[in-house]
Amino acid sequence: MWIGWMHMLSRMGAVNNFMQYTAYFGVSTNLVNYLKYRLHEGSKSAANDVTNWQGTGSITPLVAAYLADAFLGRYWTILLFMAISVLGYGVLAASAAAAPALHGGAAAFYAGLYLVALGGGLLVVMAPFGAGQFDEADEVERRRQSSFFNWFYLSLNFGSLVGGTVLVWVQTSVGWGIGYGVPAIFSALSVAVFLAGTAAYRRRQPPGGSPLTRIAQVVVAAARKHDVEVPADASLLHECCDAVDGMSAIQGSRRLVHTGQFRFLDKAAVETAGDKAGPSPWRLCTVTQVEELKRVLRLLPVWASGIIFAAAYTQMTTTFVLQGDTLDPRIGGFKVPAAVLSVFDTLSVMLWVPLYDRAIVPLARRVTGHDRGFTQLARMGVGLVILTVAMLVAGTLEVARRRVIARHGLYGDDGDGGYLPLSIFWQVPQYVVVGASEVFTFIGQMEFFYDQAPDAMRSLCSGLSSTSFALGNYASSAIVVVVARATARGGRLGWIPDNINRGHLDDFFWLLAVLCVANFAAYLLIARWYTYKKTVD
Repeated sequence: MWIGWMHMLSRMGAVNNFMQYTAYFGVSTNLVNYLKYRLHEGSKSAANDVTNWQGTGSITPLVAAYLADAFLGRYWTILLFMAISVLGYGVLAASAAAAPALHGGAAAFYAGLYLVALGGGLLVVMAPFGAGQFDEADEVERRRQSSFFNWFYLSLNFGSLVGGTVLVWVQTSVGWGIGYGVPAIFSALSVAVFLAGTAAYRRRQPPGGSPLTRIAQVVVAAARKHDVEVPADASLLHECCDAVDGMSAIQGSRRLVHTGQFRFLDKAAVETAGDKAGPSPWRLCTVTQVEELKRVLRLLPVWASGIIFAAAYTQMTTTFVLQGDTLDPRIGGFKVPAAVLSVFDTLSVMLWVPLYDRAIVPLARRVTGHDRGFTQLARMGVGLVILTVAMLVAGTLEVARRRVIARHGLYGDDGDGGYLPLSIFWQVPQYVVVGASEVFTFIGQMEFFYDQAPDAMRSLCSGLSSTSFALGNYASSAIVVVVARATARGGRLGWIPDNINRGHLDDFFWLLAVLCVANFAAYLLIARWYTYKKTVD
């Protein structure tokens, strides 16, 4: 019976996620045009405002995750941030429906916009909450939990596809009021869907108090006992004596098995004569509390490897588009904008998720004997390799594009309508390969950071994983700036000039491929060093 409830709750979670992301992408995809044509901002100002808004949206998940783990729990955090989202989308819809020239119209719009950015923090809590509905002690449910992350990510892509295409069409063809009203309706419906499952939700993970305080206590206690010798027998280290059923003193958190890495931190769990009278948490910590910090330290190198992956991944919205802008976009009587080709990335994800979940995992399970088919680290590593292939495919197309330029002498803008005689649809393979890499690495990261995080820090660690994508965007910008300046010395145009027909974008893609290979080599060392989480039970 409970398996039936799990099916229902999984579907409800997917529907909820679909609605949330449809609303979000319905606003974000066409936001720069609203700012330009409705609020009459300049192109540079509008672009900066969108970037600032997106930057704020990359920080709020950490706020929501911290509140969920420390004080409110996931359920109440989701409800709180859902309410903020509904309010934000409502203000946006009302502002868009009113005349933009009205006094305070722009201020109201920006208020709604930043409420949406704040409410968007709930999305990083949704995945841990959904995964928490499965019993990890049950083999069948553990497999379903792994499958949950695949379908959760698929619903995200469905939402981005609908929001980024259908709602953008409504905004440009019907009107901004309706175009922003629909996201508000979707946001409100998502609350109703979430509340409908309240009676059936498992809420086994109560808030465990501030994880940052617990981490600080371990560091301070270990520093204060820097001259204390750690016993060879780990059973002599301090653990809460009244912990039963494998649970620790941290509310809702299972006891963690002691590990030998970062041995200096074990000093925090060494009980001295001064601790017996009245132990202070800033002088004596439990083994589980120490292992919490060790787990976070182990996660950080894996997290860092995602930054280069994200930097290469974001080329889909930058250099891929620049490349596509020069290619022939005509198909019949229509012209396909270069940015629209990213839909093939989304379609690739939609193809690969069921293929991975229903075909690749069962096959790998027979070969490896692993419940999930692949270990989480192996899955992410495959994605790193696939993205390297995507950069090579993009570079190969760029070589072909430059040959066409040389053959026809189309170095300026005097070609066939400004386009090269090479179809834009030659870009489809690189978008499809990028989509495949997402299914392995991005979904693998979601599952890995949830599964390997301490029980009382799962939301926060999931939020941490999302920041690698934000840092990847910054890293991509930094790489472009450094490459442009380094290759444009001595009066040369460089690899990425304003007119890329006279540049060497192929060399830029080769550089990204090399960075991906170096990142994968470092990742292999990290994976070899990494120790998976083990609980006492």
